[in-house]
Amino acid sequence: MVFADGDAVPDPRRRMPGRGAWVHPDAGCLAKAEKRRAFPRALRVQGAVGVEGLRAEIERLAGNVGAGKSRSEEDTGSRSTRHESAVKLKT
Repeated sequence: MVFADGDAVPDPRRRMPGRGAWVHPDAGCLAKAEKRRAFPRALRVQGAVGVEGLRAEIERLAGNVGAGKSRSEEDTGSRSTRHESAVKLKT
């Protein structure tokens, strides 16, 4: 599904409707995905995809690393996707 403003938004609970993509919550992985233009391909949209909100969420998560949260307090998802976050296009 293509939306008007074309911004990628985090979907950590993987509940938003529409086509999504996976990205590691790492600034380096995000930079590589941007450089390779992976988001337009993965989300099947024409043109650039804004990732400012996604970048802010990754920075927020990086600040929480080692904060002592237990697994029950975190939204860990399934075992196979625990280290990745979902991304959707914002309406």
